[in-house]
Parts: sequence; C-alpha cells; structure tokens
Amino acid sequence: MQSGKLIWHVACDESGVDGQKYYGFGSLWMKYQRRGDFIRKVRELRELHSYYNEIKWQKAHKKDVANFYEDLIDMFFKHQWLAFHCIIIRKGLVDKTFHDGDYDLAMRKHFAKLIEVKVKAIQKAHPNRVCEFRVEVDPLPSRYQKADEAFHKVANNMLRNDFGGKLPITSVVTKDSKDSEHIQIADFILGAVMSAFQGKASSPAKLKVASNIASYLGWDSLGYDTKPTERKFNVWYFYDKRQGAREVETKNVNLRYPLENNKL
Repeated sequence: MQSGKLIWHVACDESGVDGQKYYGFGSLWMKYQRRGDFIRKVRELRELHSYYNEIKWQKAHKKDVANFYEDLIDMFFKHQWLAFHCIIIRKGLVDKTFHDGDYDLAMRKHFAKLIEVKVKAIQKAHPNRVCEFRVEVDPLPSRYQKADEAFHKVANNMLRNDFGGKLPITSVVTKDSKDSEHIQIADFILGAVMSAFQGKASSPAKLKVASNIASYLGWDSLGYDTKPTERKFNVWYFYDKRQGAREVETKNVNLRYPLENNKL
C-alpha cells in the first residue's frame, strides 16, 4: 500500500431480487491488506469442522454444519476489522417514476446508494487519508449485460464531488461466489437478515442461525434496522417518508464484542 493511502476491499451480494416482498444488497468490508487474514480464519474453521463446501445461507438448514456456522459467526463479530452493511427495500413501495418505470434500474441504483453512503462515511472517518475502494460482486441480477460496469460508473459519479473530482472506486470485479469466500460470507449474513424481513426462514436450523446472529447484536431477532452510524453491523431499511408510517423499528445495537472505536 502506498504511504498514507487506505485501500478497502468490499465484497457484495444480493437477495430477494426474484420478485420477493423485499430485496436487498449486502456488503462485507475490510482493509485490503486483511484479505489474507480473513481467508486464513475461514479456512482454519473449515479444517476444524471438515467443511469445504460453499458457504451460503441456502445451506444453513443442514444440521451437520451448525457448529461450523456458529464458529463462523463468532469469528466475524470477534474481529473488529470486519464489518457488514446492507440495504433492504420493500419492492411494493418503490416509486418507479424515479427510475424510468424500471425495477431493474431501481435495484441497481439502490445498490449504488448503499456503497456510496458507506464510502462517504469511511472518508469522513479518515479525513486526512486517501481512501481507495476495490469491489467484488456476485453477478448482478440484471438484464443489462454490463451491470457491473454501469454500477461502477454510477457509484463513482455519485462520489466524484465528495472526493475532489477523483474516482474512489478503482475497480469492480464480477466473481462467482464459489470463487470468493468474501462474497460467500456476504451472502450468508445477508440471507439471515433477509429471512427475518421476508418471514420465510424455511427450517428450525435457519431460525437458530438467524437468532444466533441477532444475539451478538443484543437483539431478539434480525427484523430491525440500525442507526446510520452503526459501524460493525449496519442494516439500512430504505424508507420513503411519503409512504406513511415506518414499518421497521430502528433498534440500538449492543455488541457482544464491543468496538474499541467506531472507525473501520
């Protein structure tokens, strides 16, 4: 890393974009030089539990991997250099007039908004450092074949003025989740959060996993969102004030492993 520069690695995935009540995007954040530490931690747990398959929320119903998932969750919360941020949108409340009448465009814009807001927060937390962001994403669910390129351009355009004309997102790489344990963890945590919103956890095992994650936040379930300033685990329910009463409660987080500071 260049002197004075902070480089961030961001792994992203989506959920619910196939017509469910809510859709969302999740992102796993760490400093770029921590990638190897992260992979080593995950693979140590794989060896411990003899689990070598892809890590996915869809597989959380399997009882024979329950202990692996418990340790994986604990590892995430224990290490302060890891953070998870997501955005959740109720599809039926999306005003398509702001998106050329197109849900596909709306979804891509909401994803870009999540990354924009987080990037700005990091820059604000490190005002005297040059911050650079490298993003990897599971193939974006879009009929637009170059959705990753479009996201890269849109997100940088949103950020250009705040970064003095510079483009802070230096790369966006599309990867199959099978080739990225970073994306797999984003998928796993996002899936747990989305299951609470969708009300569709399909097995007692999945309910137990989601409840376990919530317990690390001091919550009774994952069906809440957090304050915008929450750093470790941030759930942003995208609310349109024109739609009436807010349906999701914002809840304070009481981390089992408190952060030493609020800077990623």
